[in-house]
Amino acid sequence: MDEAASLALTFVTSAAIGLLVGLERERNPRAKAGLRTFALIAVLGSASALLAQATESGWVLGAALLAIGVAIAGAHLVDQDTRADDFGTTTVVAALLVFALGAINVFGYRLLAVAVGIGMTAMLHFKVELEGAAQRLTPTDIRSILQFGAVSAVILPLLPNQPYGPYGVLNPFHIWLMVVLISGVSLAGYMAWRLTRTSKGLLLTGLLGGLVSSTATTLVYARQVRAATQSAANAQVVILLANGAMLMRVLVIIAIAAPGALWAGACTLLPAALLAVPIGLWRLRQGAVETRGIDEYRNPTNLLTAFIFAAFYASILLVSAWLSDEVGERGVYALAAISGLTDVDAITLSSLRLLATEALNLSAAMTTIGVAVGANLVLKSMIVFIVGGRAIGRDIAIAFLPSFAALAGGLAILHALA
Repeated sequence: MDEAASLALTFVTSAAIGLLVGLERERNPRAKAGLRTFALIAVLGSASALLAQATESGWVLGAALLAIGVAIAGAHLVDQDTRADDFGTTTVVAALLVFALGAINVFGYRLLAVAVGIGMTAMLHFKVELEGAAQRLTPTDIRSILQFGAVSAVILPLLPNQPYGPYGVLNPFHIWLMVVLISGVSLAGYMAWRLTRTSKGLLLTGLLGGLVSSTATTLVYARQVRAATQSAANAQVVILLANGAMLMRVLVIIAIAAPGALWAGACTLLPAALLAVPIGLWRLRQGAVETRGIDEYRNPTNLLTAFIFAAFYASILLVSAWLSDEVGERGVYALAAISGLTDVDAITLSSLRLLATEALNLSAAMTTIGVAVGANLVLKSMIVFIVGGRAIGRDIAIAFLPSFAALAGGLAILHALA
């Protein structure tokens, strides 16, 4: 593409970004800038960037940006209606950002400018939904978000990224990165549950409960059946969906931590998940009545919990490496059966780490994960039987049987292909 055509495309793209944002602002009759104004602001940003390049002076951009801000803010200040309730701040900031997007478009960041323009338009459009979501957040939710920020953006960058200890498997940065991964997945499920639980009932309670903590979900609903505050049909729906979601959660972890092993993970876990979820949905159609569900989950990003998980993960990693070296794969499988009773995430991540270091081959790593998942489902069946009673315990155990069979079948296929 020659220089003239490239320059024309740049200005057309900037104008399109301005028109998109302006289209959203045009819908608000109190905004002092609309469709045409935002398009012109974006084009002015591109023109100012070209002038700054030609004159080798950043003052051109700064002066133009200041002029835009003063003009839009002044238009709101002279209007008594918009001045009275401080209306218009969002429009002023949006205008400044559109100007900046027009400028960075000239500097070669076209895709970034388009992506940010689309994102900010969506943010402006969903104002009511975003404000409603913010109103529903509790102080605990805010603390969870801040603690995740500390876990991911404060602690992680400070850790050394090099191996320590026997077998060279204890890498502090990598260990804490796994903590960030698990905390992030749990926080995402927790926030989704918090924002949707009041209107969606059993379906989302089960699916999102599996992302936050399938064990907690299983325990709470089994206890509610015993206390007669929840019907057995409702509890079965939530427990089955939560544990189906747990299997999908493990697949997500594999996809993030070891993308090359995703096909093997899907072969092992996806059939089991696909059998668990439909059974839960079938039970829902049999007459389960939607209710609010679990009142509270524990903070998924609690710092003490994060440190405990890091210590547990490091221990599993070290013991797995030792067993693999001294006993072989069978020793790792035994460890998976034991650790899977309490936590599937740690043994999953440690298996993937050993796969990356070639201490385990692909089929052995997936078998380890499969054994841990199977042990976890056995534990859930026992929890329901002991806490919820014999009737629902029997029903859950029978409902888990297809997932067990699919898990065993998937592992058999994987070993046959290896």
